[in-house]
Amino acid sequence: MGSTTEQLEQQVIIRQLGVQPYDTIWHRMQQFTDQRTAETIDEIWLVQHPPVFTQGQAGKAEHILHKTNIPIVQSDRGGQVTYHGPGQQVMYILVDIKRRKAIDKLSGSESPLSVRDLVTYLEQCVVQTLADYGIEGYPKPDAPGVYIDGKKICSLGLRIRKGCSFHGLAFNIHMDLSPFHAINPCGYAGLEMCQLQDFVDTDITCADVAPKLIEHFTRLIGYQQLHYVDGLPNLE
Repeated sequence: MGSTTEQLEQQVIIRQLGVQPYDTIWHRMQQFTDQRTAETIDEIWLVQHPPVFTQGQAGKAEHILHKTNIPIVQSDRGGQVTYHGPGQQVMYILVDIKRRKAIDKLSGSESPLSVRDLVTYLEQCVVQTLADYGIEGYPKPDAPGVYIDGKKICSLGLRIRKGCSFHGLAFNIHMDLSPFHAINPCGYAGLEMCQLQDFVDTDITCADVAPKLIEHFTRLIGYQQLHYVDGLPNLE
């Protein structure tokens, strides 16, 4: 792997993590972000979580409509409450925005990478993945995420620390959507959720969809060298 700043910008490590507890992955993301240096290669983590509700930093208790046996975790991402469960493809992006901005400015770019750009890339990689299946999805300017016919298929929320991002998107593929009825998803009363399986004729899995998400996101953000690994990073 190259070591110059320009080479670092072009590289990404993609971790395939299977099914992992939310708390485990969340705290590893925090630890990774706290320990990374200017020479740390960006990473993308692909994971599914056992059933869990997560509240965003500014999450309001009233958006949890009734108690269930599903645990509730107070997270540090943006946004309100959402649900994670098996059959939902979660993609976390650990990107050094500060480093990319510096490189963009040195190269004379008129639009260095911003947090808004990252949100747009996340939304567009889902829109383009849906298009691969002949489905028209779209973002909403006032409500981050991706929608189909007014129903939400993908939620997203980021946290920026030390000029670096973590958290990311949760794309409903083939899952039990009923836990969403216990909350106002993303803080919107009456918002209906949907999943990719609702719009295709054959059974579909996260393993079918993840490569398409990666292809579209890495192209949008400009990664050219993709290094696939299994398992979490070794952190002290």
